[in-house]
Amino acid sequence: MNPVIEGSVIGGHQLGRRLGYPTANLAIPDDLAVKNGVWAAKVRVGKTLYGALGYVGRKPTVDQNGQRVLEVHLLDFSGDLYGQNIRVELLQYVREERRFDSTERLLQQIDRDKQAILKILTSCG
Repeated sequence: MNPVIEGSVIGGHQLGRRLGYPTANLAIPDDLAVKNGVWAAKVRVGKTLYGALGYVGRKPTVDQNGQRVLEVHLLDFSGDLYGQNIRVELLQYVREERRFDSTERLLQQIDRDKQAILKILTSCG
């Protein structure tokens, strides 16, 4: 069974938005038994299901003392999700969490992650 996390979308640092990958953020407990890193995901918002890039971790590139969070970038979505309840299903682990020496390198990796996740989502149907 795939990990499922549900919760209300909270505010973040909005770095994803500045990089062209706005995210919906959920606070998660430190002891949640989900591996930190990048995931292919599906997100339910109301009655609509979206493919998504998921990230679980502490954001070591941008927040040295960060809390563990779940961030999801919903594909083919535009709008404001703050305060809304969403349901995130983590489908497949893509790569481990790591620190990048610049936001430019982080963005290059996110672009590669998106391509890998699109292939995974296409094969999942």
